[in-house]
Amino acid sequence: MSHIRSTIANGVGEIVLDRPKALNALDQSMVDDMHRILAEWGDDDAVRTVLVTSASERAFCAGGDIRVMREAAIAGDHAAITEYFSAEYRLDQLVADYPKPYVSLIDGAAMGGGLGISIHGEIRVVTEKALIAMPEAAIGFFPDIGSTYFLPRLPDGVGNWMGLTGSRVSGAQALEIGLATHAVSSADLPELAAAIRAGAPLVEALGGLAVPAAQPLPLDKIAEYFTGDNAAAIVGGLRGAAGADDGASTEENWASSMLDLLASASPTSLAVTAALIAAGARSTLDECFDRELHAAEQITATPDFAEGVRAVLVDKDRSPAFTPATLEGVDAATVARIVGA
Repeated sequence: MSHIRSTIANGVGEIVLDRPKALNALDQSMVDDMHRILAEWGDDDAVRTVLVTSASERAFCAGGDIRVMREAAIAGDHAAITEYFSAEYRLDQLVADYPKPYVSLIDGAAMGGGLGISIHGEIRVVTEKALIAMPEAAIGFFPDIGSTYFLPRLPDGVGNWMGLTGSRVSGAQALEIGLATHAVSSADLPELAAAIRAGAPLVEALGGLAVPAAQPLPLDKIAEYFTGDNAAAIVGGLRGAAGADDGASTEENWASSMLDLLASASPTSLAVTAALIAAGARSTLDECFDRELHAAEQITATPDFAEGVRAVLVDKDRSPAFTPATLEGVDAATVARIVGA
């Protein structure tokens, strides 16, 4: 059974992600099916626009099927790991290079692999129900799917903040920082989708869209504390702010909340993430995908990957035992080997 449905009508090719019980997590068959369909439509004159939607009310796409990758890692099936990530990144590259307008409607969770098939596209429409995040460091992995290219190109520090803490960004916030291109109320999304499916010009269909305002991101704090390529230095700066002696200020509380998020992540993943985002800032998208594939092959062979996925997605006890347990214990040579530096 395929979890990808596709139709062509009125010059619009629509792909529907339809694996609701798994929040549309991308398994190998979904990646392969979506790539095949998009490749065919790229040369099909009957398709002028591509629309990607979800059959789930809860998610656009919650990421890749990482539990299967954990099983492969435990079994020592490195070929399966390489096959999956190679195929996923090839799909993301196709989206980035797509020769026709590519529209994603994000109404619900969009994480990890879900951003790979949306953020690289030309038009990303979000609603107030959108929830965007790159939480991979918490499972002993790192932000991939080409995110090491787009994260460092967000406002100062935002890429590190998202990649290191796994913080969730709302639809309006995604629009604010450039991850989304348009926003619409969730209640009005069906009308927008219907207009696009009917073949209405995108400029007309997308014109005048608005979504209720959300709490803006603390971009000044993010820029101050999350700039740089050294995860340990970032944590040190936050500790200094959280430990100030002048009372529990808003900034101290914010710094403490960021430290709590960082404490739940694999220290090795934090160091690797900061290094990859820094490298991505001076790389092409192609180079980022190549580097991420190497890093994926390396980091999935570490104990932290199996342990992190176990704690978050399998047993769900949220109590991983990462090794080493602190950033201070992370070996620079290990980070260099994973990153490929």
